[in-house]
Parts: sequence; C-alpha cells; structure tokens
Amino acid sequence: MVILAEITAVAGLLLMAGAEVLHWRRCRQLSRLAFGPTGRPNAWVAVTPFLRVVAVGALSWGLVTLLLLDPKIHSQIEIDPKKQKNLLLVVDVSPSMYLVDAGPEKNMERRVRASQVVGSILNRIPVREYRISLVAFYSGAKPILDQTTDFDIVQHMMEKLPIYQGFNAGKTDLFAGLTEASRLAKNWNPKSTTVIVLTDGMSVPSTGMPRMPASVREVLVIGVGDPVVGKFIDGHQSRQDIASLRQIANRLQGVYHDANIKHLPSSSLAGLIGSGNDRKWWELTRRELALIATAVGGSILGVLPVLLMLFGSSWRPGVKFGPASVT
Repeated sequence: MVILAEITAVAGLLLMAGAEVLHWRRCRQLSRLAFGPTGRPNAWVAVTPFLRVVAVGALSWGLVTLLLLDPKIHSQIEIDPKKQKNLLLVVDVSPSMYLVDAGPEKNMERRVRASQVVGSILNRIPVREYRISLVAFYSGAKPILDQTTDFDIVQHMMEKLPIYQGFNAGKTDLFAGLTEASRLAKNWNPKSTTVIVLTDGMSVPSTGMPRMPASVREVLVIGVGDPVVGKFIDGHQSRQDIASLRQIANRLQGVYHDANIKHLPSSSLAGLIGSGNDRKWWELTRRELALIATAVGGSILGVLPVLLMLFGSSWRPGVKFGPASVT
C-alpha cells in the first residue's frame, strides 16, 4: 500500500511536466503581450516550471503517504532500547535538607526546592525518551527508583516522604550516593545517562571520588539552601557550601549550578541533556518526511503565483499620466 505514494508522486510529476510544456508553448505565442517588446520575463522565471513540477510531486507524495500511514498515538510510542536515555537523580535526604532557607523568598525547605528544580527539568525534556532513577543518600545510600516513567512519583518521593528515616543517624556520605549511582548505571547504554546530584553541600575527602561508568554522559551538581546565612543543626551552622560543590563538580568533570533562587537555565539544560532533536536527518521517519514534503510543496505552489505577479516581469503595461496631462 505504501508504494502507492511513490506511484502517485511519479504520476503527478509526469502530468505537471506535460502541463508545463503546454503552458510554455502558449506563453511563447503571447510573450510580447505578457512581457512587453522584449518578449522575455525576468531571468529567474526560467526555474519556475521545474519548481512547480517538483512541488506537485512532493505534495502528492506527502499527502498520499500521510493518508496511508496508521494514525500516530503518542501514548503507544515505543523508544528503541538502543536510544533509551536515563536521568539519574542522586538526592541528599539528610535532616539538613529539611531546613527552611531555600527558594527566592528563603521560606522553603531545601528538599522542596530540590523537588521544584527537578520538576522544572522534567517539564523541559522529551519525556518519552527518558527513564528516571533515584538514589537517596544520607549516612549511606539506597536506590529508591529504577528507570521509572512516572515523573509525578519522583517529585512526590522527594518532597513528601521522610526518606532519611530509612538510614542510621550519622554524617552525610556523598561518596556512598555516587557509588550506588555508579553501580546502578553500570550496564546502561554508553553515553545515555545524565547524573544530577542535589544537595546543600558538604566537605568531602580529597581522595576516593567514585568514577562514573561509561554510560554517564554528563554530571550536574545542583546546590540548594542559602549560601550566605546558615541554619543551626546538629551543633553546627548549615548552609549551601558553594566552594565544596564546585570542587565536587570539577572532580566529577561536571557542572555546578546554584538553584537556590533560579532554576537551571534552558540553555544549560539543552547542552547537558540534549534538546531531544539531536537525531540526524537520515533518522527521520516516513511520517516526518511526508510532513516536510507536504509543507515544502504546498508553500512553493502557494508563493510562486504571488512572486510571478510582483517580480516576474519588469514591464508594466498602460499609459502613465504626468501632472501636465491632467486637465
């Protein structure tokens, strides 16, 4: 059935080519009437017959192809496993993330601000292409979600559940979270994963930073919490440690962003995760090619008559009356 589109396109090309030959013969007989004493239009008009023939062929092929293809149901689209992308969230769930000093007004818990930042990211990525995994760390690390497609549950778990109660009290161990993230992503497709670390900052040892596997494409370290005025907890002042977070990002060969007030910019997000339009032109589907052919063919046929009327010939028939001729 699909071959019918190609047959229709060839038929359209042949019919239009014949029509153009007939049109050319008639225009040649009336050339001086249409184009003045020279009998010739402007030079660019010579390409219009070829443009019309190509436009009719493209339009007929595109329309028939779209007619024959099955309707596209977005909820049933399956992503090629080799092109599957992953977003791996490594989230600090220590008690300090419950302190209220985050957000533009500094009246928000740090964990809530972290959830908002994640929501902002999820709203700007091609959701059908991604699977979300979540690793929580405090005194240790635990995998909470493994390649889910339910984005709402990600934010719910970050914002509503007291995950820290599943850990023994102790110092926050970022290395444990990164180690667990590395283990989780070890067997995923190469360069398919973006790791996002969300924390309020901490000092880490100078050695022992876990290495990310080949599946990790980029690492982003996001800080939440007031970086200037801290909050008292567990016998010390807790605030976003920008210097430590920058150091962690550099050691992971990633990028640091202070999200206490501003969400991650779209430009940074596009460079980090990809816009979702990074396919090559030869990877376009038949439907997409048909849409392009229909748009191009229809545009050419719609615009050409206007261009020919305005710019097809420099000769303008008629008598021009000057001021002296008016009585």
